[in-house]
Amino acid sequence: MSTIFTLFMILIIIASILLIIIIMAQNPKGGGLSGTFGGTSSATFGVQRTNDFMEKATWTLGTTIVVLILLSIILTGKPSQTMPAMPTPVKTGAPATTPANSAPATKAPATK
Repeated sequence: MSTIFTLFMILIIIASILLIIIIMAQNPKGGGLSGTFGGTSSATFGVQRTNDFMEKATWTLGTTIVVLILLSIILTGKPSQTMPAMPTPVKTGAPATTPANSAPATKAPATK
């Protein structure tokens, strides 16, 4: 099972690094990587196509990371199965029984 988990972790790390690179290459003002490939709209790999590619790659990588995380949880088992059980807490309250040297309580006679 640990080899499957290791494989998923490696794939998640690779997808995360690619997602970081894609996000860093984007510019919120419309420049970024799309500005370096050409300024004309008639270019083969122009600004609009680059923006579409970057947006699709971002969504695809994000979805891939979520799916890989869910698959790694499902296929490798629940976390509670792999973690050791928690020890039972020690009760620190008063003892449930009365001490042997105490006298039982007596009722006082009722007055009329």
